[in-house]
Amino acid sequence: MRNRIIITGAGGQIGTELTAALRARHGADSVIATDIRSIGDTTGEFRLLDVMDAGALRELTQDTGATEIYHLAAYLSASGEKQPHRAWELNMQGLLNVLESAREFGCRVFWPSSIAVFGDHVDKAQCLQDSVTQPTTVYGISKAAGENWCRYYHRSYGVDVRSLRYPGLISHTAMPGGGTTDYAVDIFHHAARGAHYACFLENDTVLPMMYMPDAVEGTIRLMECPAEQVAIRTSYNFAAFSFSPIELAEAIRRHRPDFDVRYEPDFRQAIAASWPQRLDDRCARLDWGWRPRYTLDDMVRDMLFHLDPNRVKPEITAQTI
Repeated sequence: MRNRIIITGAGGQIGTELTAALRARHGADSVIATDIRSIGDTTGEFRLLDVMDAGALRELTQDTGATEIYHLAAYLSASGEKQPHRAWELNMQGLLNVLESAREFGCRVFWPSSIAVFGDHVDKAQCLQDSVTQPTTVYGISKAAGENWCRYYHRSYGVDVRSLRYPGLISHTAMPGGGTTDYAVDIFHHAARGAHYACFLENDTVLPMMYMPDAVEGTIRLMECPAEQVAIRTSYNFAAFSFSPIELAEAIRRHRPDFDVRYEPDFRQAIAASWPQRLDDRCARLDWGWRPRYTLDDMVRDMLFHLDPNRVKPEITAQTI
């Protein structure tokens, strides 16, 4: 059966690259990109859609004969702390609307969770798959609740819903979108134009991170694996590498020796301090064969290349873990 895929929040950081990858894989006419506002998408079908409008979502799912929904529309961590009630409403009700449409029309669902589900009561040095989730932000609270709603819809209604706990994601195709790990994107734009960068986290704040091509590849891999291999119906820990702002700055300086970074922590430092430094993703590796491709150095070289077209395309080495 031919896949018909709906992507909500297609104009966001993840959605931009995931939409392109799915169209390359399934054909441009098989992927319907949606967002609350126009995103200038000219490579395939685009629809304006507010996921809070359950009727409009249901109608789109039915009319397109959708087989899969990638639900990416959400308030992120830092933005959510500024508008907590709106963040809860969008993150929670939007997911429930998607799950209801999937239940009615038999769609497979991908929904991203986050390292924000964890709080101060985990082993930050190596956060296990089943570590307690006691989030400290409204974003994390909504993700922890969403994980349980996903499991509920799978167990109660048979909805084939799959999820990954994304770490900080780094991409050259979209600007930061209101997350606590966004410094790791913004820093490259400053480095590429030779500007000083003021980092909003302390220099030694280690967090799990991932390059967007790995995140996209892992997401598609999870969605394409047989249902019987998906043993976890809350959300899988999903990891690549971890670093601090000063370690990233040093990696950039290996290519841009004059790059200058200052550290001016703001309210996002408290959010980052509550999150784990490293994730144990053995379940994802064992269940459906997850392996990241990019190392930190590979990612730095590739980001600088794409933000500076005069650079020579680097060779990417396979990561050994």
